[in-house]
Amino acid sequence: MMAGLEYAEIIGTLAFALSGFYVAIKDRLDLLGIFIASFLTALGGGIVRDTIAGRAPYTFTHIIPSLLVIAVLVFSIALRLHHKNEIEKKFYFIISDTLGLVSFSISGALVGLQSDFNFFGVILLALLTAVGGGVMRDILLNRVPILLTSEFYGTVSLLVGTILFVLHQWDMVGLLPLSLVFIGGVIIRLVAYYKQWQLPKIG
Repeated sequence: MMAGLEYAEIIGTLAFALSGFYVAIKDRLDLLGIFIASFLTALGGGIVRDTIAGRAPYTFTHIIPSLLVIAVLVFSIALRLHHKNEIEKKFYFIISDTLGLVSFSISGALVGLQSDFNFFGVILLALLTAVGGGVMRDILLNRVPILLTSEFYGTVSLLVGTILFVLHQWDMVGLLPLSLVFIGGVIIRLVAYYKQWQLPKIG
């Protein structure tokens, strides 16, 4: 389970750092603003997760997460990704945001399982880890959080958390099951986005 958690953290950090980079570029922030937006998007949810789980935030005890964010920013600027046209930006953003969403949903659920949380604790920790950083970023930039506007966004986190909780009951949380959950989560999110799936609305 520890190896799966570490892989999910790395993938999520890289993907959400890139996602935060594109949001910052779209809002025409300066270099400091770009770093803050990327840092919050990539690491904010993990900080919330660890605080709730009664753990010292991984970001504050290890240098790797911050180095990953800086590396993403350096390579993104060096490759001039901010000069791509709008269609490419949109594609890269959706892919990076999807990878981050699913990876951090997995890491949040795994931390919840390690902390012996019940079902609701596991799925809520999956959700908070996945969307917490993005919500912080959007509030800071005076934007409506994507969690509240994007179809089937937070739902993917809840599904991932539910599946991992069930697998844990059967003692089946290993690298292969986690990989399958990751692939399945990514497919569901991308299909939901391009098919514009939406949850039922009242009224």
